[in-house]
Amino acid sequence: MIHLKNIILLFVFASLTITACKNSPKTTPQNSEVYKGTASVSQGQATVVTENILECDKGREAPIGTSTATDGSTWTVPAAVNFTDDSFPFASDLFNPCTKVEYKNADEALAALDGTDIIEVDADGEIITAYVFADNYFEMYINGIPVGKDNVPFTQFNSNIVRFKVSTPFTIAMKLVDWEENSGLGSEANRGQAFHPGDGGMVAVFKNAKDEIIATTDANWKAQTFYTAPIRDLSCASEEGTLRLSETCSTEDSNDGTSYYALHWKTPSNWQSAAFDDSQWPNATEFTNNTIGVDNKPSYTNFTNIFDDSTADAQFIWSTNVILDNEVLVRYTVK
Repeated sequence: MIHLKNIILLFVFASLTITACKNSPKTTPQNSEVYKGTASVSQGQATVVTENILECDKGREAPIGTSTATDGSTWTVPAAVNFTDDSFPFASDLFNPCTKVEYKNADEALAALDGTDIIEVDADGEIITAYVFADNYFEMYINGIPVGKDNVPFTQFNSNIVRFKVSTPFTIAMKLVDWEENSGLGSEANRGQAFHPGDGGMVAVFKNAKDEIIATTDANWKAQTFYTAPIRDLSCASEEGTLRLSETCSTEDSNDGTSYYALHWKTPSNWQSAAFDDSQWPNATEFTNNTIGVDNKPSYTNFTNIFDDSTADAQFIWSTNVILDNEVLVRYTVK
């Protein structure tokens, strides 16, 4: 038998519960429902297609994977690259621990070249020499023509020389990739943490046949983001016009990032060409040597007279987030 006293107590408890629920603060769900941007969203580890695209002593494995987004689209992570495509020329080594080609200065590296490395864009053009340090990987196009790709997709850290023959004006277009060990999650093991969001960064200097600097990387370049990860809470990502922003997103290390998200944007089909309109792309963001962390890397410090020339100091560039943005396209026209 149910006593009247018990019925009254149950009614009072139910009323208090309803009141508490009404007065409780609302929480933001950490899922795709809170994301309002233009990217496709994936969650969790990618399916690894290739475990390692380069064997290098003391280097990290460089996997290629495939992520499937909530909208059904599939994405190659960290990026669709031409590293294994023999038709895309490799850059020449400036400093490369993987091949044991480690020049002490740029003059030594240039003296080792026999001219077969020069890619012809214009038959009547001038020979341009580009010096590049990329964390981690780059592919370079001049007026849409492939002229050089990085010799090392991940680590050890290396630097390169790219030479090409071209007439001015000409347009430089580069794909930049911050590689990942945790495929599809933009992270790597570091200092005892399994999911550490690594940083990117690229610096380059372009010289003409007279050894004069005609271009350096700086904020006048254009830079657009196409892959951002890891994202813990999708509500932290936003867009302002063509800016794809993640500056409020967490960059803390973690030992369990298997449920983290990634944002993917489709690259334009003709982004490499001189005719491509990049006027609406954001300008590149500059970063200091200290932020990128190159002071202990001989692949950079052996060539500071090139990269840190006192009359035209090249700047490290990337998108707005050098830690979470893992695939960035950059462009610049030399006039």
